[in-house]
Amino acid sequence: MSLNQQVIKVGLLGMGTVGRGTYRMLTDNAEYIARRIGAKVEIKKILVRDTTKDRGIQVDPAILTSSIDEILNDPDINIVIEVMGGVDLALDYMRRALKNGQNVVTANKDVMALHSKELFDLALTNNCNILFGASVAGAIPIIRTLRKSLASDRVESISGIINGTTNYILTKMTNEGADFNEVLKEAQAKGYAEADPTADVEGHDAARKIAILASVAFNTHVTADDVYVEGITKISAEDIAYVKELGYIIKLLGIAKFRPEGIEVRVHPTLVPQKHLMASVGGVFNAVFVKGSATGDMMFYGQGAGELPTASAVVADIMDISGDILRNVPKITGCVNYTDKPVLPIGESESRFYIKILIDDKPGVLASIAMVFGNEGVSLATVIQQDAKKPTDDTTELIFITHTAREKHLQNVLHCIKQLSGVKDIASMIRVER
Repeated sequence: MSLNQQVIKVGLLGMGTVGRGTYRMLTDNAEYIARRIGAKVEIKKILVRDTTKDRGIQVDPAILTSSIDEILNDPDINIVIEVMGGVDLALDYMRRALKNGQNVVTANKDVMALHSKELFDLALTNNCNILFGASVAGAIPIIRTLRKSLASDRVESISGIINGTTNYILTKMTNEGADFNEVLKEAQAKGYAEADPTADVEGHDAARKIAILASVAFNTHVTADDVYVEGITKISAEDIAYVKELGYIIKLLGIAKFRPEGIEVRVHPTLVPQKHLMASVGGVFNAVFVKGSATGDMMFYGQGAGELPTASAVVADIMDISGDILRNVPKITGCVNYTDKPVLPIGESESRFYIKILIDDKPGVLASIAMVFGNEGVSLATVIQQDAKKPTDDTTELIFITHTAREKHLQNVLHCIKQLSGVKDIASMIRVER
């Protein structure tokens, strides 16, 4: 049998946006894929809820099924492709496939951010594989890069714009001076934000993705529940204008850092210098910045969502596993959590900080605030009194940017400042990277 006569048979779970894109790529690019891997990839069955539904593309009705058993109990199906979304049912199907010795490709960030270790263990036990390159940043091959291209290096940190909805909102707020609620409504009208945008704007989507990236980069088990999360709902047009004058732009970043005592994993609004490459990443695009001990700084940029961009990552994983099947490569070649590094609490993380404080406009208040910073060992890099933008004749705003400090020390500072006479409000606290 020649290479091109060999056939890798796959089962596709789901025909939503990503499932449709995966089907299109596997069928439209069938000859190209066969030449690249040395075998044909054939979709034997597709799991759907309704086999009679019009899906907007031509699909042979004979390969549609509403029974998962037709896929999981078929010994001819080598790879199960999970693109149905959700957690419980998708997790159940992936478990069953791996226990049957079927390889799994998934785009499911929710499952991988919570249950990756269990699935890796099942793959190892049953001499098969699970790949998940489409679960973070769509078309950007960041997971593939971390587990293959950078396999010989020690990753020191990852920071990224990994949610297109929040990046679109912050870009519009920055460019147009608009308020958060105004831009959110526009994003919803254009389909960039869901009717319920909570997962995006509160940072939970980004938290799932940075948990996956941290697990791969640091070879340890990190779940979404381990990630400290702040969203963008409290970011004001005023803050964006202030930091712009100081040479910064606000982005929602997922950040993971390796430290000898553990790892930091967090999601929050962050001040990024305007000259940094990530500051220029606008709209719904994603970017991931990686620092390796040998390779230094690298940035990966591209479309983080969408039918074909995400499907391209799914199909790349299918091709990877197909090559392993043809070469009879045993066991898992993805990510294995072989270390057990603790995730540090947010109080142990280190950053610089931007703080905006509303005070009574009278002598001595600034001096008392500065003394609090000094008592906690938090050094100040910048202090600005916004006289030209006084909220009222009796009050004024102070802007502080600190040098690098531990979060718990900064929180102590803020707690003490709130108790001072003449302090009206701590209006903003945003972390500063780089």
